[in-house]
Amino acid sequence: MKKLSCTLLFASGLVFSQFFEKGKTFTKQDTLKGSNTAFRNFWDVKKYDLSVEPDFASKSIKGNNKISFEISKDVTNPTFQIDLQQPMKADKVEASFPISDYKQDGDFIWIKTNKTFKKGEKYTIDVTYSGNPVIAKNAPWDGGWVFSKDEKGNPWMSVADEGIGASIWLPTKDIWSDEPDNGIIMKIITPKDLVGVGNGRLISKKNEGEKTAYTWEVKNPINAYSIIPNIGKYVNFKDTYSGEKGKLDLDYWVMDYNLDKAKKQFQQVKPMLSAFEYWFGPYPFYEDSYKLVESPYLGMEHQSSVAYGNHYQNGYLGNDLSGTGVGLKWDYIIIHESGHEWFANNITAKDQADMWVHEGFTMYSEVLFTEKFMDKKSADIYMQGIHRTISNDIPIIGKYGVRNEGSGDMYSKGASMLHTIRQVINNDDKFRQILRGINKDFYHQTVTTQQIEDYISKKSGIDFSSVFNQYLRTTNVPTLEYSQKGEELKFRYTNTIKNLKLPIRIDSEQTINPTEQWQTVKLKKGSPIQFNKNYYINYKKVQ
Repeated sequence: MKKLSCTLLFASGLVFSQFFEKGKTFTKQDTLKGSNTAFRNFWDVKKYDLSVEPDFASKSIKGNNKISFEISKDVTNPTFQIDLQQPMKADKVEASFPISDYKQDGDFIWIKTNKTFKKGEKYTIDVTYSGNPVIAKNAPWDGGWVFSKDEKGNPWMSVADEGIGASIWLPTKDIWSDEPDNGIIMKIITPKDLVGVGNGRLISKKNEGEKTAYTWEVKNPINAYSIIPNIGKYVNFKDTYSGEKGKLDLDYWVMDYNLDKAKKQFQQVKPMLSAFEYWFGPYPFYEDSYKLVESPYLGMEHQSSVAYGNHYQNGYLGNDLSGTGVGLKWDYIIIHESGHEWFANNITAKDQADMWVHEGFTMYSEVLFTEKFMDKKSADIYMQGIHRTISNDIPIIGKYGVRNEGSGDMYSKGASMLHTIRQVINNDDKFRQILRGINKDFYHQTVTTQQIEDYISKKSGIDFSSVFNQYLRTTNVPTLEYSQKGEELKFRYTNTIKNLKLPIRIDSEQTINPTEQWQTVKLKKGSPIQFNKNYYINYKKVQ
């Protein structure tokens, strides 16, 4: 199991939790979980048709998952790898092709065949499963199921598994680069007095004796860690939003005693959608609706079913992560987790090492929301506050092929890097079109860091490769050393990679291009120079 450590950053008296790995030795099992191996690279998942039935008393679950897939290249006598982490068990494995043997070994089900498979052929594997899944100690950050009770003592169950993987409870092809292209069907079986809420739209509700089966459908591709059942004493209310692609259904599921609070707090959803559609383009899942589901933990970006546990208050559990006060003007979980519908759910990193694509852009979505909802000055203040939470402990990009995340700085430093890039582009309309273009041109796709880097450089007409290398792959913060004598400014960069190309605007009207060598320019006026605080660089006055 992946172990996460928590570092608490105290910024302006506020606590900001970050999670990352240090000093880990990776194993063959890590490679099997994180790489597109010979057991995975010849078949492409098309759909999951699954059922799940949790039992609160025994803290167990059971169900099945029918995996539909297409062969992506000719292969003879392959072995299929299905992921199902201990202590969950595969009770039965069936397939639409002959199986010569199968066994569960550790966190994997190995299915052996004696057959030639041809590219384009379609098959299914059906796994019936059961067991007592890992219980989350501190959801959503450490993965596992949550068996808790609401304020009235009713059972309240869910799961969070982004880091550790959906296979902690569900037999899947548990790799970010292969999403079910045609979505999922998920049946949630609950006691009669509880409600099962899943991703997408509710397509049926059927009584089965003393139980009820709620069936949900997602029509779009979905990352496996977003496939989440929620079971509790839910009540529902609805609304609609007139967006760029027409009418978007808004669906809210909350505890019955929080209904009035939710109706008030969730009024922030429409301004959020308006801001994000302006910056990023249409909400990516109109077919599946937009949903907030109250959860027994803080929150998560589960696609078309955003988990909400911020206790109906603004900020992050009532605090402002930026330490500026600006973050208390809006509900952090509604804004941040919904921003992930564009960055994480619409476009998903192929490898967890590139998770900054999810978190850097989404933390920056908080800045962009603030700018649209309030004003640019407030957005800049908020961003400058976020600068102070960066730890620069390890690089943002992790190790590839082993399910390894980089530094928790992927949030704040990723956002700071994007804000710096925006300053260099110096054209907010062009910057906005780049953000919209990313969501349009990589619509419902999985991507690499390199694709995103190349896209931004190409569309901006500026080579940002050295900027990405500086901020994503090192822990060094560029420092501009300078001295001023009247209208004469002397300057150079230190603490940078070789040949960093990061121009800086000074006094709001003059641009300099620092290098590692000292340069001198004549200023337009002799008053003390004013540096732009929106760049994530350090300024150091020297003699």
